[in-house]
Amino acid sequence: MRFLIVNKFLYPNGGSETYIFGLGRQLQEMGHEVQYFGMDHPDRCVGNSVNAYTSNMDFHAGDSDTTFGKITSKSSLGRFRKFTLPLRIIYSREARHKIRQVLDDFKPDIVHLNNINFQITPSIIYEIRKWDKTRDKSCKIVFTAHDYQWICPNHMLYIPGHNGISGEICDRCKGGRFIECSKHNCIHNSKARSLIGSVEGYYYKWRKTYSMVDTIICPSQFLYDKFAENSRLKEKLVMMHNFIETERVSVSSFSHNSPDNYVLYFGRFAEEKGVRTLLEATKRLPDISFVFAGSGPLEKEINSFADKHDNIKFVGFKSGDELKNLISKAKFSIYPSEWYENCPFSVMESISLGTPVLGADIGGIPELIISGNVGLSSDCGLLFKSGELSDLSNKIRTMWSDKELIDRMTDNCNKKDFDSLNDYTVKFIGIVQ
Repeated sequence: MRFLIVNKFLYPNGGSETYIFGLGRQLQEMGHEVQYFGMDHPDRCVGNSVNAYTSNMDFHAGDSDTTFGKITSKSSLGRFRKFTLPLRIIYSREARHKIRQVLDDFKPDIVHLNNINFQITPSIIYEIRKWDKTRDKSCKIVFTAHDYQWICPNHMLYIPGHNGISGEICDRCKGGRFIECSKHNCIHNSKARSLIGSVEGYYYKWRKTYSMVDTIICPSQFLYDKFAENSRLKEKLVMMHNFIETERVSVSSFSHNSPDNYVLYFGRFAEEKGVRTLLEATKRLPDISFVFAGSGPLEKEINSFADKHDNIKFVGFKSGDELKNLISKAKFSIYPSEWYENCPFSVMESISLGTPVLGADIGGIPELIISGNVGLSSDCGLLFKSGELSDLSNKIRTMWSDKELIDRMTDNCNKKDFDSLNDYTVKFIGIVQ
C-alpha cells in the first residue's frame, strides 16, 4: 500500500514527529511505499517525490508586521498576503494546491493525518476527498490525535498562566463552545490568536469537516473518552497506545544506596508540565538528589534554581544513549504534568528502561503506570494528585525511602509490555485497511 503521512513539521520537533518517523520507517521496512507532506523547513528530513510543501509558518513567533505569526518563503510577503494571514491560518489554498500535486503524483491508498491545524489547516481534507472522487479505488483518511485540537482550539484543554497567574485545566469549549477560547486568551495569551482559534473551531464544526475522516486513532483511553463526547466523532474512534522503540537494559548492577543515587525529571521545561511545582518540592526534600534533563521556556529558571540548591543538578538536553543511560540509572523518574497529557513517550520510555515513575493523576498518565486500581502489585510507580505540592513531596519521600517498594516496581517495569514499533504498525495496518 501507499501511505501519505501528513504533519506540519517534517523534522524532529516533538512526540508527534517521533511517532510519524518511526511509523513511516516501519511501514517501509514492511514493503509499503511512504511519502510525507507538510511545511518546508531547512531541517526537513523526509518528503515527497514532487517536492511540494507549504510555506514554513511559525505560529509562535511574531514579527513587526503581524501578531499572528511569521511566514518564511523564497519570496518576500506582500502587504496583501500579510493582511490575509489570519484567514490562511484557518484555511489554506496553498496547502490544498500543494497536497493535490502530491496526490496526483503519488496516488496514496491511505492519507494519514497528524498535527495539521493552523500551519497546514484541515482544508486539505476537502482536497483529499475531491481528488478521491476522480479515482476508481477509494482513499482512506486516518487521523492520529496527538492532542485535543479538534475539540479545543488551543489543543490542550488548558488555559496557560500569565503575569504570575497559574494556568488551569479547562473544559469550557466542551460541546463546541469555541468562543471560550477568545474569552480567556487561551492561545499564547493572545486575544488575536485566540480569536483565530475560536473562528477555526466554529468553521470546521459548521462544515462538519472532521466527519469526513474515516478513522481517528486515540493514543489514550482518556483522549478517547474526551473525543467520544462528540457524537459525530464517536463512531470513528479507535484507542491504541503509542509504541515504544527503546530496548530494555539490565538494571541489576544499579544500587539504590550508591552515592550518585538520584530522582530524574526529563522532558520539556514548561509551566503545564508541572516543573515549578516539582522545584518547590525539591526545596522540601534537601537530602534527596534531583537531576533535570531537557529544554524549554523555563530552562533559565531551572538552571538558576540549580545554582542555588545543592540537591539539584541541571544537565541540559540529552538524547540517544546518553539519555537512556541517565534514565536507567535513576532510582525513579517524575512526570508531574498539570495538563491532560495524552500518551507521553517519556513515561513509556522510563518504564521500558526499568525505571519506575511517579506520575500526576491526570490525562493518560495513570493508564501507563497503574494496572487497574491504585496499589496493585503490578504497578510500575505511584500517582500523586496533579498540582498538589504536599502530595508530590510525600510520594517522592515514600519512593525514595522504601527500597522494597522500588525493587518491586522496577521488576514490574521490566515485565511491562508496551507495543513495539513493529507490533504497533501491524495493528495500524489492520485498522486502516
